[in-house]
Formats: sequence, C-alpha cells, structure tokens
Amino acid sequence: MGDVLAGIHSSWEFDTDSVLIRFERGIRTPKLFQILGERRIPYEALSSVELVPGKRKGTTVLRAVPRPGADPLLDAAAGQLKSSADPYRLLLPAERETLAEYYADELRAALPATAAEPADGYLVAAPAAPLQFKAYDARVAFDGDVVSFRWFSTGASSAKWKAGDQFFQVSELAGIEWRSPEIAGGHLRLLRPGPDGEPEPATTEPDQDPTAVCFGLGYGLVHESLPLAAAVLAAVTSTEPARVPSKAHHHRADPADIADRIRHLGDLHGAGLLTDEEFSEKKKELLAEL
Repeated sequence: MGDVLAGIHSSWEFDTDSVLIRFERGIRTPKLFQILGERRIPYEALSSVELVPGKRKGTTVLRAVPRPGADPLLDAAAGQLKSSADPYRLLLPAERETLAEYYADELRAALPATAAEPADGYLVAAPAAPLQFKAYDARVAFDGDVVSFRWFSTGASSAKWKAGDQFFQVSELAGIEWRSPEIAGGHLRLLRPGPDGEPEPATTEPDQDPTAVCFGLGYGLVHESLPLAAAVLAAVTSTEPARVPSKAHHHRADPADIADRIRHLGDLHGAGLLTDEEFSEKKKELLAEL
C-alpha cells in the first residue's frame, strides 16, 4: 500500500506485509503510546478490522484486532487496558471516515487465511530490554535474561526481606501475571513451571510472595510495568522449548544498600520478627553479595 493514515495520537503507515504504527509524543498522548514509540504489526498477526464511531463526538475509530497469542503486550495485559490506551486503535476525525473505510477494506483483503486461528507464536516484537520500574515494594529490572527484584525497606514485607533480593533467569520461568495498577491488588508476579511444565498457580498473596511485586499509587504505572511484563513474557516463551536453567549470575550489590538492608534486618530482629538464627543467616547472605 505505502500510504499513511494520520489520526489523533498516532499514524498508520501501510506496507505490503505490515502496518507501522507511529505514536506521537504530545502531552495529550497516552504515556503507554509514548513509551512504545512505534510498532510494526505484520498482517499475519491480525484477525479482523473494525470501524466504529468514537466515544468522543466527531470522531471515528479504526481498530485492527490481533490474533490471540500474536502480541506479548496484549497477552500480558490480559484485557485490562483501557480503550484509550489500546495500541491497535486509531482515533480519527469523523471527516476521515470514508478514507478509514477504504483502508479498513484494504487491511481485510490482506488478512491471512489463518486469521481466525490463534497464532503459533508471537508475531509482534515485545518492548526491548533493558527495562525497569519502581513498584511499591521493590525496584524491578529486566536485562533480557534476568529479572531482578531489589526490595525497598519502606515497602517490602518482612517475608520478602527474609527472602532477600530476588534474581530470576527467564529460562526458569513459565509465565507472568500482571494485574493493572489501576485496579485493586495490582501486581506483577513471575510464574514458575509446575510438574507438567505449565505455570504453577500462585498460593501466596503478592505482598508476601518473593516472586511478586506490588503496585500502588504512583508505583508500577501501566506505561512502566506493562512493557517490562511483556518483554519478560516474550523472553520466557522464546526459551520454552529448552527451559534449561542457565548458570546463575553473580550480582554485585552496592555496599551502602547492603548496610541499609542489614540495619533493616536488625530492626526486624529487634521486633521479634526474625530469630537469632534467621538474622545471622540473612546477614551472612547479604555480606556474601559484596
């Protein structure tokens, strides 16, 4: 096709086998769009195309509907994104409806024969690592191979402090669970494989689970936590056939951070939340990270 359809917050550039979605960086553009920047969507990743009136008066919406399993971002979001933050939604002034109808028909003609079927694997690229964000109880980072949770002394539960900072090789994971920070109980949980290789169901509340971080007001915002969750999910999926644990990485800690953690352990010990043995063991583990 080679044409460009410019809308509000984004524009779609149509190619022979894909559509390149470029998001604007204006102050009114949803922050998730600004973080994503641009995304190339192969036509084989789409199942259908919709053209509907916009909620805002004088607008129309062109939406490409992705096939299930084609986009790690939407898989991670699991239907929790607001319509205004849907990256497959192009908002247009009503006067461009006729033009939008033309491109909708062109897109429908380009859909694959397998459009009604789930995708065999991800066809849309995940946000690129490295990525990081602040949760309520930890700083979360992903470098492409390892997910790290570094607990905050002011937010993490004693159970998480006892467990210590966490580092997860993607080859040791089976999936992720992302709950939007815009709803109660928002969190990101990393799922380990069960005996059958499928993600093991969680049995612990996120605030007590060292494989989870909790969101809160101003923490784990959608535009920060969802791209990382999607990147981890895509990496986990790409390693699934082998799922062989990699050699552990040694993460050298900041001495000031270790000192702060030992002081916090001392507070827990003084409050009776840690036994003498637990305090000594965790202190040794922290000192070993230096």
